[in-house]
Amino acid sequence: MINSADFTNRLKEVIEYYQFSASSFADKVGVQRSSISHILSGRNKPSLDFILKITTELQEVDINWLLKGKGSFPKVSVSKQKNAQMNPTLINSEIAEPGKKIKNIVIFYEDGTFEEYQK
Repeated sequence: MINSADFTNRLKEVIEYYQFSASSFADKVGVQRSSISHILSGRNKPSLDFILKITTELQEVDINWLLKGKGSFPKVSVSKQKNAQMNPTLINSEIAEPGKKIKNIVIFYEDGTFEEYQK
């Protein structure tokens, strides 16, 4: 069972991250506005359908993080993606075709996340 108070805090973090109001968040994920209000106030617990709507509509929200706080939010950090550096000399000498230089590398993980390394 999930801790409702912790779940509510993580839900608030998601809403703030996307700069939604409670109403616009409800519209975005396709639930009634009163559902958001009741969950945020602690009156109701989230249903599986509600959680799946969030993680389907907002793909940066990891279901394990939302439910249990395990993992990270957002799934892919924009700053990590932009600031990631690679050693093009090492990589070019090991895997690039002769005469070609690698511009960027994208690593896709099974959980749907990815990391991008740019020169």
